[in-house]
Amino acid sequence: MADSVKVACVQLCAGAEVAPNLETISTLIRRARDAGAEFILTPENAVMMEPKRGPKFEKAEREESPYILPVFADLAKETGAWILAGSLAVKLPAEDRLANRSYLLDPGGRIAAHYDKIHMFDVDLAGGESYRESNQFRPGDRAVIVGTPFGVVGLTICYDLRFPALHRALAQAGASILTSPAAFTVPTGKAHWHTLLRARAIENTCFVIAPAQTGTHADGRQTYGHSLIIDPWGEVLGELGTEPGIVTATLDIARIAETRSMVPSLRHDRVWSQPLL
Repeated sequence: MADSVKVACVQLCAGAEVAPNLETISTLIRRARDAGAEFILTPENAVMMEPKRGPKFEKAEREESPYILPVFADLAKETGAWILAGSLAVKLPAEDRLANRSYLLDPGGRIAAHYDKIHMFDVDLAGGESYRESNQFRPGDRAVIVGTPFGVVGLTICYDLRFPALHRALAQAGASILTSPAAFTVPTGKAHWHTLLRARAIENTCFVIAPAQTGTHADGRQTYGHSLIIDPWGEVLGELGTEPGIVTATLDIARIAETRSMVPSLRHDRVWSQPLL
């Protein structure tokens, strides 16, 4: 296994049209590679923040005949980097809902793993904002880890961040790096983004990498930005503010074992009886 890996989060304010977002992402991925990044991650809804159901389905990636994923595959081959397409809206055959799917591509442009977001963000917020992801997306039902030259990576997406059990399962299955591509709203981002990401890193003694959407999108929705790279002790190794761009950091892989020797909580998990009601 590699002793270290330089990682980069790509942060952008995606619009409703795929082509310009792909152009921006391609530029930022190349910039990240020029900065030495070997593992480059993009946010949730990386190539499309389309609020309307009809246009979203029309522009979505097709599972049986992809037109977006090959661009990421070509970028992986061109740069020689591992690339996480943080999530794409994927149209599934014979389904009336999409998958919110992360793809991890190896340096040869091959799909190393994919993960469908498990937890759907169905909520009414103060101020009148309402989100119903389950109206458009079919939730996934499988936790995913994948081996890489720099460690085992556990895949999650955005709202999954609020469910510690998923992250614990990934860590117990061997993950040492957790990915959390996101499009967090501004109110919840201000309140919880840093706290939740640091908590997931600390409690699982894992690196956490969280590329984010930022700014005001086509429907007026505002996302928080602040892409983060966090070490297993909860220290922030890299953070971007609210502007599009990249942030990089080098992960010292030995830090995982060091932290787990100081706080061996993964070895201390226990099963207990549920309380009686």
